[in-house]
Amino acid sequence: MKLTLHVWRQQNAGAKGGFETYEARDIGPDMSFLEMLDVVNEGLIKEGKEPIAFEHDCREGICGSCGMVINGNPHGPKKAISSCQLHMRTFADGDKIWIEPWRAKAFPVRKDLVVDRSALDRIIQAGGFISVRTGSAPDANAIPIPKENADSAFDAATCIGCGACVAACPNASAMLFTAAKVAHLGALPQGQPERYERVRNMVAQMDAEGFGYCTNHGACQTACPKEISIDFIAQLNRDMMRAFFTSR
Repeated sequence: MKLTLHVWRQQNAGAKGGFETYEARDIGPDMSFLEMLDVVNEGLIKEGKEPIAFEHDCREGICGSCGMVINGNPHGPKKAISSCQLHMRTFADGDKIWIEPWRAKAFPVRKDLVVDRSALDRIIQAGGFISVRTGSAPDANAIPIPKENADSAFDAATCIGCGACVAACPNASAMLFTAAKVAHLGALPQGQPERYERVRNMVAQMDAEGFGYCTNHGACQTACPKEISIDFIAQLNRDMMRAFFTSR
């Protein structure tokens, strides 16, 4: 396959960026999108040019670090996968592909396709944990948990913190991410003592980071590689209401 890539290049956070065009040649249909970028970078290095900077780690759809906007879609045109799981057979020979970083005030571009997503880490640090003593690992049946609650916690815990929900949202909101991180702890017995303090602190930190407000567009759910439901946002809002009244 031969492809034309229009890639966002930006030297650093303070520089003015822009799209540059590259030819991707001899691309196999079974290559992942990141492997295709590796091939392009090898060619740039051989020519003495600076390679395209992009984040990656596990390349298995687990770490969430590979996020980028591909042809206007966070993680590309396929649903329920991250950029590293997108294969080149998705595209046709001769296609033009536009690649750019996440676009959000809270995600400043560091270089090329790399953005600073530490705002998500600070939201976690504000309350996405259990600080009460839970003891050593108990037997599986020591704390009975209704299956419905366990399933809900697992569904929320699948969030990989990639930031696609923010990139897809017209308001650059992080509500789906925050709701998932609140919900997977709030559904379990161990998370109950700090449940309302947790939601207050994490939402306050989300607002402080400069993320936009949620207006229920639903684009976050569509872009999420783990298909996390916006039902968790509704749950977060209910917990916020309860937190307001309990604090009074």
